Amino acid sequence: MSNFQSLLIVVASVLATSTQSEIKVVAETDVSLPCKHQLGHLDSRTLDIEWLLQGADQSQKVVISYTGGLVYDNLNDNQKGRVSFASDYLTGDASLRISALKIRDSGQYTCKVKNGGQYFWNPISLIVLVKPSKPRCWLEGKLLEGNDVTLGCGSADGTDPITYKWERVPEKGKSRSYLPPQSRIDLNHPEIVILRNLTMDSIGTYQCTASNEAGQDSCIIQVTMHYVRGVGVVAGAVVGVVFGVLCIVLVVWLILRKKEKRKYEEEETPNEIREDAEAPKAKLMKPNSSTSSRSGSSRSGASSTQSIVHNSTTRSQRLRPAATLKENGEPPTYSQVVSKEPEPEPEPDTGKISNATLERMGATAVMIPAQSRAFQTV
Repeated sequence: MSNFQSLLIVVASVLATSTQSEIKVVAETDVSLPCKHQLGHLDSRTLDIEWLLQGADQSQKVVISYTGGLVYDNLNDNQKGRVSFASDYLTGDASLRISALKIRDSGQYTCKVKNGGQYFWNPISLIVLVKPSKPRCWLEGKLLEGNDVTLGCGSADGTDPITYKWERVPEKGKSRSYLPPQSRIDLNHPEIVILRNLTMDSIGTYQCTASNEAGQDSCIIQVTMHYVRGVGVVAGAVVGVVFGVLCIVLVVWLILRKKEKRKYEEEETPNEIREDAEAPKAKLMKPNSSTSSRSGSSRSGASSTQSIVHNSTTRSQRLRPAATLKENGEPPTYSQVVSKEPEPEPEPDTGKISNATLERMGATAVMIPAQSRAFQTV
């Protein structure tokens, strides 16, 4: 074989390659990775096609393959049912189709084609992008006149890098609206903006937009302002109302307490017992001595009556002036006149003292039950 023929064989057996490319696709969409070759015109029975994936862990897995006239597309558990040949792989187009892309589908893909001792491969880098999740807006600081207020936002998910932009929502009749002149944005943290010296010009609706290569989303927040005077008036009014309610409650409580005390005193007054009251003295006598007791009581009553009469007679003694003056003009003389009280008629000794006599003596009538006649009280 001449040297020229040997050179043609070497050239014919040179591996056909293509430059590596990079494809970025948003998650949950479909993608087709190209792989076009010129080895299909040869015998299809000797054609072998294989797609390989090298993931982040540097391990290499077979995604789909064609060999011996059969297609095997359930080789990777993570992509089972989502991979297939996108075109007629027997005629020279072995492109790979992946549906419903996931983050784990990202990696280095390689298409290998072999037929009749000839080889072709095509490496492709697939990057699955995730759109930023809806950001959350928040506000820090008191919305008082003259205060500084901080606005912030952030997305929980999304492919880096994520950029943030704050702007003021235009009012009606305006095409664009800018942040207040005294606002400040941290270049290292563009998701945060500071509104300094809050004034009426700072009032409005603010919007934060988070974006990356996959898309964008935004959130809004309303900024208002309260005057310091207005806040003081409201606080004073609230304190006054609370104090008034407390006073009313206290007055009602005192009135109820006073009524309860008065009612308690009225209920307790009839039940009071004088501790200094002396119990009546009783003298127990036998039933057979009733006659002597009655006679003794009669004598005692008579004696008391005579004493009372004697005292009254003594007090009734008075000095009475004479009816006329002496003829010589001398003062009249006085004579002592003793008035006699009629002696009380003796009452018949019946052994029983009358009620009138007992009343004059200051005695009190006592009812003696029939059951206790065995003893009598004098």
